[in-house]
Amino acid sequence: MIRTGILRAAVATVAATAALATAVPAQALSPHARPFDPKPGAPGAGDPLFPTLGNGGYDVRHYDLSFDFTPVTYDFTGTMKISARATQDLSSFNLDIDSLAIDAVTVDGKDAAWSVAPGSSGQELTVTPDGGLRDHRPFDVTVTYHGNGRTKPAGAPGWRHISDGGFVSAAQASRADTFAPVNDTTMDKATWTFHLTAPDGYTAGANGTATGTRPAAPGRTTRDFRLDAPMAPELLGISVARQTVLTGRGPHGITLRHLVPEDQADTYRPIVERTAGQIAWLENTLGVRYPFDTYGMQIVRDGYGDALENQTLSLFGPNWFKNAATSTTYTNVMIHELTHQWFGDSVTPTTWQSAWLNEGPAVYYAALWADRQGTASLQDKMKAAYSRLDAVRKTDGPPGLPTALGGFNIYDGAAVVLYALHQRVGQKEFDAVIASWLRKHRGGNADSQDFVDNAVRVTHDASLRPFLEDWLFSTENPPMPGHPDWV
Repeated sequence: MIRTGILRAAVATVAATAALATAVPAQALSPHARPFDPKPGAPGAGDPLFPTLGNGGYDVRHYDLSFDFTPVTYDFTGTMKISARATQDLSSFNLDIDSLAIDAVTVDGKDAAWSVAPGSSGQELTVTPDGGLRDHRPFDVTVTYHGNGRTKPAGAPGWRHISDGGFVSAAQASRADTFAPVNDTTMDKATWTFHLTAPDGYTAGANGTATGTRPAAPGRTTRDFRLDAPMAPELLGISVARQTVLTGRGPHGITLRHLVPEDQADTYRPIVERTAGQIAWLENTLGVRYPFDTYGMQIVRDGYGDALENQTLSLFGPNWFKNAATSTTYTNVMIHELTHQWFGDSVTPTTWQSAWLNEGPAVYYAALWADRQGTASLQDKMKAAYSRLDAVRKTDGPPGLPTALGGFNIYDGAAVVLYALHQRVGQKEFDAVIASWLRKHRGGNADSQDFVDNAVRVTHDASLRPFLEDWLFSTENPPMPGHPDWV
């Protein structure tokens, strides 16, 4: 979360003696000493690519989600408890929802007025607490709601339906609001707890550490999870399915907890058991320990074909592993999503305009892994990507200024930026830049300019500023260091 404060002093002339007095500005006074001037919080956080995502006027500190799901019918009920702090005097504030039926809203235990209106990518839940909220004041919001996971949302779908009647969440970039009311922006990370209830025979999963299992209504079980590291809502990873939990230990005691289809445990066990060694390889390569207490893979039976870096619990479609008996190329996508736990999950871009900071490292280190495994050449991949990137810069924007998410520019093109930096400064300095980046911004947000600043600071080389800015923001490819023949 970003917090800024500005303190200004005014110097006034008092009488003809020209004696000077310092005027104390309103913003220098404590929040309770100023006049209360409540206004609605902004209905968007101002992201350059998604200006209406998220909301302004408050900062979420913790989400506590209770979610009771019935398989096959896809009916659910939910209670979201949000602990937040106002960042302005608020007359009202918004939460992001989509296709959720709101039952009641309270603020600090008191009924609050609320309304639902269409939004740009979903719906806006506007909450009007009695008497408003003063700047800096902590407050608690509870929203009870219900819905059905097959309801067509106003925006893109976040639900992925499984043939066993269950689901997994694929919320990136803006679909956490199809599961619960949230402040759906990368700028507002918070800690989380989950309480997921489902019929016996189905197993619930969520981000973070599993903290317990308890009976709910007859024939139903609640599973609890806790995520102490801040997480942006887009990394939400919840599920209910006929799935089995496979456990293990990673380097220095990291808990490994994988979710696989219950009748395919023997198939996926040797695949997920590669995770411990991959974490060790990335820790050694990045020079920074894995940033969370737990990690796992969630491999679904069907209904999902991509791969996604849900925080501490990466999601994979089964298609990635169909040739696992004859090839190890599937490990490349495992490294890609695991790398995201550092780049994107621990260090989260302030806005989606800096999404190259997520995808570039994931592509780069997956390619480095393949190179080290002897299955593909890093240099050949970077050469081919460099050749293609020049035209993409003109159509889809350069890596640091994409016109949309999901393009070649923020994936392979961004990996080329990192390769160029490596070619320019050498292995030792490159590793130092990466390690410093991950340590400095762990658990927080950062953007492209922060990356440039960090590289200059670590290397003590001011010429890296125009070098990286050209690579990130120019509409033409700069020359590749060490490869004058690349075009």
